[in-house]
Amino acid sequence: MPAIPALRDYLLSRRSVGVGFLVEPGPNPEQLEQMLTIATRVPDHGKIAPWRLVLIAGDDRARAGEALAAIVSRKAPEIDEASLDIERQRFLPAPLVVGVISSPKPHPKVPEFEQLLSAGNVAFNLLHAAAALGFGANWVTRWYGLDAEAGAMLGALPGERFVGFIHIGTASTTMDDRPRPDLAEIVTRWQAPAASV
Repeated sequence: MPAIPALRDYLLSRRSVGVGFLVEPGPNPEQLEQMLTIATRVPDHGKIAPWRLVLIAGDDRARAGEALAAIVSRKAPEIDEASLDIERQRFLPAPLVVGVISSPKPHPKVPEFEQLLSAGNVAFNLLHAAAALGFGANWVTRWYGLDAEAGAMLGALPGERFVGFIHIGTASTTMDDRPRPDLAEIVTRWQAPAASV
């Protein structure tokens, strides 16, 4: 396979766009279909597709936020209105939020952990797909992805869980890069143990 310098350069410079800087327009139906096709082109041992996607778009973004606020209000009646407003805004301002769900399938050769990793790959591939079509994106995990009631309200079925929410839109700014790990601090080379005498 020949080298792809443009892909290399993209991967060396990839960065997320803060959720607050993702604005209209979002992807059109054809762009979205292409993004989702790319997103689901991931390692999937057993070809079992152990993931699902939930689209939150249009007016449903505000409705989902209202539903989150209602859940929080029931669980913490003492919560103030400013905190409830934060919940109402969870799926704004990005025009599209894609919830990526780990949906493990019983399989004798594919452990659930491996299936979870495959779902994580879907989320990351969706970031790449958004960039490939000229959009900004951000992968967030929040309390509502881990909360059973909120997760069910957002579309998770029993035995499923969200691995994250990908916010997608047009970037309204250019994000500065953040410091990256020093490879010397995180990479080691395995060596065979010395033979015992």
